[in-house]
Amino acid sequence: MNMIRATWKDGQIVPDGPVDWPDGARLLVEPDPMPNEECSDSPEAIADWLRWYDSLQPLIFTDEERAAWEAERQARSRGGKSNS
Repeated sequence: MNMIRATWKDGQIVPDGPVDWPDGARLLVEPDPMPNEECSDSPEAIADWLRWYDSLQPLIFTDEERAAWEAERQARSRGGKSNS
C-alpha cells in the first residue's frame, strides 16, 4: 500500500486523491509536519529551501562520538537481523 496525503476536515480524513486500499486496511495517521502551504514548488519556495539548506553547518563528530555512533548503529543492525 502506498502512502497518501489527506486533509482532516469536519472530523474526517479526506484523501487528496483516489485510494486503492482494501476495505478493512489498518492505517497509521499523523499530522504532516509541513502543511501544503509550505510545500510549494514555486521558484520562491525552492529558493527559500535552498537558502535554508546552504545555511546548514556540517556535522562533525569527534573520534569518541563517531565510535559511539558506530557501536549503536551496529547494535541496532544486529537487533534488526535477529527479529526477522
